[in-house]
Order: sequence, then C-alpha cells, then structure tokens
Amino acid sequence: MRAVTEAPLPVRVPLVTQPMGLWGSLQASRRNVLSIIPDLATRQPMVSGKTGKRWHMVMDPGANRRILLENLDNYPKSIVTKNLLRPAIGESMFIAEGANWRWQRRTAAPVFSHRNVMNLAPVMSAAAERSVARVTQAGPRAVDFLAEMVTTTFDVISDVTFSGGEGFDRDGVHKAIDAYIAEAGKISLFDILGMPDWVPRPGRTFFAGGVKEMKRVADEAIEARKARGHEGVPDLLDLLLAGEDPESKRQMNVGELRDNLLTFIVAGHETTALTLAWSLYLLAFDPVVQERARDEVRGVVQGRVATGEDVAKLPFIRRIVDEALRLYPPAGMVSRTAQGPDELCGREIRRGDTVILPFYALHRNKLLWEEPDAFRPDRWGGQRPDRYAYLPFGDGPRICIGASFAIQEAVIILATLLANLRFTPVKGKAPEPVMILTLRPQGGVWLEATPV
Repeated sequence: MRAVTEAPLPVRVPLVTQPMGLWGSLQASRRNVLSIIPDLATRQPMVSGKTGKRWHMVMDPGANRRILLENLDNYPKSIVTKNLLRPAIGESMFIAEGANWRWQRRTAAPVFSHRNVMNLAPVMSAAAERSVARVTQAGPRAVDFLAEMVTTTFDVISDVTFSGGEGFDRDGVHKAIDAYIAEAGKISLFDILGMPDWVPRPGRTFFAGGVKEMKRVADEAIEARKARGHEGVPDLLDLLLAGEDPESKRQMNVGELRDNLLTFIVAGHETTALTLAWSLYLLAFDPVVQERARDEVRGVVQGRVATGEDVAKLPFIRRIVDEALRLYPPAGMVSRTAQGPDELCGREIRRGDTVILPFYALHRNKLLWEEPDAFRPDRWGGQRPDRYAYLPFGDGPRICIGASFAIQEAVIILATLLANLRFTPVKGKAPEPVMILTLRPQGGVWLEATPV
C-alpha cells in the first residue's frame, strides 16, 4: 500500500516522550521551558508528577475555570514570578494581590474601554503605515519580521503611553526593556516548579542600572505631563492620571502610575509583536490562506491603511490572529502555588503543590481540538471552543486588561501589511518556537516581502 502523504504542519515544539529526570529537565528548561511538557499533556486532561516537589499540569477546561475563577485566591501567581518581574514593574496590578490588586484594576479598567481603545486606533494605523514604508524601502531582500514587528508595536505603545514626547527616550527605554527581558528570561526548572527563591538560579543577573534609568525617565515624563496637563486625544497616561477607584476614590501616585505604565509598555509591545510575527510566518507558510486574507482586506481597506472602523469588517483577519494565538500563545506556560487543599479532575491538590497551566499543550490537546497542530483559521468561523480551552490572555478576574487593545492593534497592522505586501518564506530559515519568558520564534521570522 502507498503511504498517505499528510499536509505539512507549521513548526512546533517537540514534547517529551520519555522520563527526563531532574537534571535532564533542568538542562532542557534552560533552553526551552516548553520542552519539559510531556507529550501525554496533549492527550490527557491532567498530568501529575514529582520533581523535587509535587506538580500538576492542567489541560481540562473545568479545572482551568476553578483555578482562574472559582477558587482564584487559592492559586496566586508564584513568588518566583513576582520576584522575577518586581525589579522592573514594582507592585503594579500584574504582580499585586488582594485589595492592592483590586483597587488598581478598578482604577485602570475604564482606561481600556472600547471607546478609549478606538480613540487610539489612528496611532496603530500610523505605525502600520511606517512599517510598510520601512519594509518597502528595504527592497527585494529577506526581512526579519520579528524585529520589524517589535519596532512597530513599540512605536504604538510608546505613542499611546507618552504621546506628548516629554523628552521620553524611546530607544533608551526600549533597550532597557529588552536587556531586562533577556536576563530575567533565563528561567530555570526551579522557577517552574516553584522552588524557594533562596535557591540560587544559575546565570541570572539583572540589568539593574538600565531598569533604574528606565524608571527615572518614566517618573520625569509623568511629572512633566501633570504640570502640562491634557492636550488632544487622551493617551494612556492622561487616562490613568484622571482615573480613580470608583469605590475608594483613590488615585494612583507617581510610583504607581509609573509601575503600571511600564507594565503596559513591557507587556503591550512584546506580546503583540510575537502574535504578529507568528501570524506572518503562518501566512507565508500557507499562501492560499494569505491570498484569501488579502482579498478580504482589499474589499474593506481604502487607502491601503486599515483603521479602527475596519476591524469589525475583517473577520477572517481576526480568525488568523486567533489561530496564531492558539498555536503560539505568548505566555506558553504559567505556574501557581496552591495555598490550600483542593481537587482538580478528581485528583487531590495539597497545600504547596505547584499547579502548571501549560497553555501551549492546552491549545493543542487532542481531547479539545480537531487537528490541533494544523493551521486552520476557519476553526474560528463557527462555534467557539469552551472558554477555558483557549486562554491566550488568561481568564477570570485577572484576564489581561489590554486584550481588546492587543487584538485591535494586531488586526490593524496585519491588514495593512497584507494590503501592501505579499509574504514568502525564506528556505532554510524556519523559526523555532522557544519559550524563555515568552514564546518567541527563535532565529527570527525571515520572509521576503514584495509589493502587491
């Protein structure tokens, strides 16, 4: 009999099929955190083990709902995660717990209302237009679209954060953030398994000087804005300065404003850049989907630059973004430490157990998805999956506050690029999905882009 030739699949992480042991797991995790996920996690609702301490990987939507919503207080972010990020973003809402988190979240939530996000759409359109100009100017040669998308999304986040300029050193802040992420991202298996913070982490140092300078620049920009006052369309800083907790009437001081703004800057450009880079890789991988997407864009976008009003008219572009987030979620894995006993999938959870949510495995679990490793944007055209089977932004009360901002930005930039450029892969330059702090295409996303 002749073997059936299967359609090629986009790049994926080779998951573990044999027990690795502590040392093997540690070595693997230093290179790619996702490589410690057992392949079994794509076929089971839950996988448990012991590597120094008890751990559980959860891929069951009902159990995810319990962790992220119903029993949220029992599963706070791990101490290690907080200690990793605190030098850069202080006690911002990303790290804070309990009452300190609640008042910050209530204060910031209106900032990301649909109206405010739509008001910032022209900034996204302008950044997309500049990206097209840069790529076109580069001429007929391969471009690393990971680097290009990082530049484009940093353009957006710095414009919507400090639109007035105020002497804000964009390049300096960008370099400080990248250096910090590169070092903080040298994550070890000790971190994933929730080992105490006093256990040494080999090779981890912090670019404290760059972070300190970044905070100083942000503080000065906030003080300058407070003195100058609001002008034109309010940006994120204007909205946060005006914001107050509707319950306590408390407003953020300069330090709290700075920590939350830096959180938005760090998280807001990195994750959207990755979503766009992976989306472009997938479109180059499947030229039929790319042409269909371009046809949709050309039927909607006038003047070759997408706007905020166009987003709702581009459902296929949104499906591509959703599918990229499924296959390559920027936060491929998060861990929690159980504060007390619980039960997940009929299994006992003890106080101190590490509970891991491997979104990468969840999004490719064969119990939840048909052809989970395939790029199929049309899977989003009908009934959506269980809410807790698809978690690129988390869920529950702590769902990413900027999710709608990120989706709008991704659709505008992707549509504008498709309206102007055709993308083809560069042979021998396929990216490798590697998670350090986020799930990045290692080696970049090298594509040839030619004007349409």
